[in-house]
Amino acid sequence: MFASVNRLSRGQRWLAAIAVVLVLLLVWFFGLRKPAEKLPPPPSPWMGPTPVHVVTATKEDLKVHIKAIGNVVPLNTVTVRSRVDGQLLRILFEEGQQVKAGELLAEIDPATYKVRLAQTEGSLQETRAQLKNAEDDLRLYERLIEQKSIAKQQFDKQQALVEQLRGTLKNNTAQVDDARLQLSYTRITAPITGRLGLRRVDVGNLVKTGDTDGLVTITQTQPIAVSFTIPENQLVAVRGAYLAAEKASSTLPVEAWDRSEQSLLATGKLTTLDNQIDTATGTLRLKAQFDNTDDSLFPNQFVNARLHLSTLDGAVTIPIDAVQYGSKGTYVYVVEEGKAKIRPIKLGALEGARTSVLEGLAEGKQVVLEGIDRLWEGKDVKVME
Repeated sequence: MFASVNRLSRGQRWLAAIAVVLVLLLVWFFGLRKPAEKLPPPPSPWMGPTPVHVVTATKEDLKVHIKAIGNVVPLNTVTVRSRVDGQLLRILFEEGQQVKAGELLAEIDPATYKVRLAQTEGSLQETRAQLKNAEDDLRLYERLIEQKSIAKQQFDKQQALVEQLRGTLKNNTAQVDDARLQLSYTRITAPITGRLGLRRVDVGNLVKTGDTDGLVTITQTQPIAVSFTIPENQLVAVRGAYLAAEKASSTLPVEAWDRSEQSLLATGKLTTLDNQIDTATGTLRLKAQFDNTDDSLFPNQFVNARLHLSTLDGAVTIPIDAVQYGSKGTYVYVVEEGKAKIRPIKLGALEGARTSVLEGLAEGKQVVLEGIDRLWEGKDVKVME
């Protein structure tokens, strides 16, 4: 019983000690501690001058382009096939080689066709001999018929024989020409100038005239064409410029750029417009031709085409990134006397990253390019270098 009383009094002493410590801490915090000095609020970044980067509206010649996605198409593509059947004897080309029209590519075993030519030449020679003999007899019969030494029927029969042999001679001559032609087909030559593809047949194989794969393909790469399409609403401008250039005996330039539009691949000229609009897509197909002497354009390659329609002389231009769009139309911020001013503008042609301004902006004005999101009419600005 006495032990429990002692434990209870010890716990009460701990509670009292804790309470005293808490009271002292509260007295120090609220009475004795010096409050921290209150610092003034930092200045609002929205109230001071806004740092901006500006560009100057310049006057320059601006090219008016129409951009389109196109692909490179060869002017001619030929699959080289054999015109006669036989064993492939020789291949005289390398894959990917540039060849000229008429250059020998391969040869088929000519033995069979030489034999046929010899047979037809023999028949031709035999017919010539028979015709010569018949013509000599006919001349003899002509003298005899004048002397009434032979019957008229015999003379007519000999005359018919001569005509028959003359017809046979023409037939044999044609057979000889055909045999020579078939023999010439054993030498396979390039029908056009271009670049060869991969070989599809090896030496020793039997080739036939009906083979669809052929021996190799030849693609003309110099010159080469680019096919691209434009929307229907650009037809009037393109057709007007095309007809004007045609009347002036000139052409419309076309540039071919790579996929990223960072590298100019080649420059050519517009050659033709399609004769109808594709109703499924509402586009018109155009074709441009390029010399491609450096093989910068590759068949079936995708490119970005730029069709040059005209040039605006002395146009006021600014970067397109400086233009803002609002409920009242397009506008820019200009810097005047250290303040931002809104200037509504009317845009013209666009070329690359720059656009022409038809109304609302004069040459030499400082136009805000960066920092636009923190500006309003009359806002103080600080032009950064």
